[in-house]
Amino acid sequence: MDEASLIRAAQRGDQDAFAVLVQTHDQAVLRIAMNLLRSPEEARDVYQDAFLRVFRNLHTFRFDCSFTTWLYRIVTNICLDQLRKRKVRKEEPPVVATAEGEFDALEAVEEVRADNNPQRKLLTGELRSRIGLALSELTPRERLVFEMRHYQGLRLRAIGESLGTTEEAAKNCLFRATQKMRSALGDYVQG
Repeated sequence: MDEASLIRAAQRGDQDAFAVLVQTHDQAVLRIAMNLLRSPEEARDVYQDAFLRVFRNLHTFRFDCSFTTWLYRIVTNICLDQLRKRKVRKEEPPVVATAEGEFDALEAVEEVRADNNPQRKLLTGELRSRIGLALSELTPRERLVFEMRHYQGLRLRAIGESLGTTEEAAKNCLFRATQKMRSALGDYVQG
């Protein structure tokens, strides 16, 4: 069954068709949420909330845009709400408490592609840290557009549609984000 047929079947109440839609898009939804929120717990919450909203509102989907665009709009809006709440609560990055003390949970994720070269590991860790810091300095919308373009590989038109804006607005936002990233990464960026 093609996606349009699955959507129509799910709109008629076919739970199996809805399950296939979820399975088709679940990893992308989790990836977007994790990339934006940097918290596995919040990403899982966004995942559940997004698919619950899709389930409740699927009857309103009119095929004016692609299902993926519609779904990404829902996910990004939930993520932006989470980031706004976080800003109000001034949350810190996820920390894990151990007997040795606390550490940033994201730093504990091991780089599987790095070889055993200590210098390369050091440079990779430094670059990862600087990219994370640079991303955290972007506005939520800039970060969202930057990550949707560079991590999700979405085209500017799809990003604009997902955010409920124009392709040109998404392009301008991406340009600002890219300029800020270049400035923050300085000597790591060529050109």
